[in-house]
Amino acid sequence: MNSDYFKNWQDYWKKLQSLLLDPKIDEAALEASLRTAREHVPVPVLWLLGKTQAGKTSIIRSLTGSETAQIGNGFQSCTRHSRFYDFPGEMPIVRFLDTRGLGEVDYDPADDIRFCASQAHLLLAVMKVADLRQEVLFDVLHDIRLQHPEWPLLMVQTGLHELYPAAGKHILPWPYGHEPWPATLPAELKRALLAQRAAAQKLPGFAPIHWIAVDLTLPEDGFEPSDYGLEGLWQAIESLLPLGLQHQLSDEQTVRDLYAHTAHQHIVGYALTAAGLGALPAVDLVAVTAVQAKLLHSLAVLYAQRWDTRTVSEFLGLLGTGIATSYLTRFIGRTVTKLIPILGQTAGAVWGASASGATTYALGKASTYFFNQRKQGLNVDPAVMRRIYAESLEKGRTLMSERLRDQPK
Repeated sequence: MNSDYFKNWQDYWKKLQSLLLDPKIDEAALEASLRTAREHVPVPVLWLLGKTQAGKTSIIRSLTGSETAQIGNGFQSCTRHSRFYDFPGEMPIVRFLDTRGLGEVDYDPADDIRFCASQAHLLLAVMKVADLRQEVLFDVLHDIRLQHPEWPLLMVQTGLHELYPAAGKHILPWPYGHEPWPATLPAELKRALLAQRAAAQKLPGFAPIHWIAVDLTLPEDGFEPSDYGLEGLWQAIESLLPLGLQHQLSDEQTVRDLYAHTAHQHIVGYALTAAGLGALPAVDLVAVTAVQAKLLHSLAVLYAQRWDTRTVSEFLGLLGTGIATSYLTRFIGRTVTKLIPILGQTAGAVWGASASGATTYALGKASTYFFNQRKQGLNVDPAVMRRIYAESLEKGRTLMSERLRDQPK
């Protein structure tokens, strides 16, 4: 492990303060660093396959907590019949690949397979349970699994309420995680669920196939809860692609308001990007601090706060560079101790990724407290802000290790 690495971190806060107060950065050089960093911590791809109106957008909305309009505006074309949606857009945590028009056009999955080949991903085959004509979907899955039998597959059955009897409601608690299903399950719904599952038995491949049944609606549709089966869907995703995405997209400890939820997703996205920079053989602290500066600026915009020299100086002064550095030093000591059995560049890369990502996460969480207090016209308690930074440093380390431990190759 390069000893200069530790010496560079002694200047970390000075570099960050300088960059925040005088934001001059070579954007082209930073973008080149970010591209390289994302090769070390690539964005996982969830590939959604299904006929039109199968419920793919509802799945994206429910997993991300994003509004439908935002999702629609965020898609970008990538192949002839597919488009991708990065979430969050600027520093993504996850990428959704949506294949359109199954059953409407002749579809060859070759381009999409190439698009996904070098990226961690999970296939989500989405089918409306009332639609038993799924041959076109199974044909595509057959071709994909022949070429990549190792890719895990999650079969998501949607629109359960369409086969409820008149005035029918969801069965609570959600019963589809284990069989046998309860006798109260509507007979028509049960037959449809089993028919679709039987039709998929001939698919090739040795990777696991997991089934999940959900009903993800809008509140105005009148079905309670509107995210019926979402937790089961998350459990299935985490079992097949164990990268901790659920915790990265929703902070269980955060007050569930729009600002906090959105801020958390941005913070994790930037933290993962910083972790990618930290994993490089020669860590560029200017690039790491540039990412952190961009995060703080984006959070200021989110909370409608001015992010000028005066505000920056107040934030850094309240946080206290000496206090923050002492937390960072203790964090580094614990991390390095855990890495003693690991030698060479591997240890340096893991340490750099963990430290860069965790400090970015901690800065983001401390700043959301700072911005939220200012937005409400309340005083900022420096002791509370420092405590939030210290606790978030540990939480950030856990989140980073969750992603880096099972990082796809």
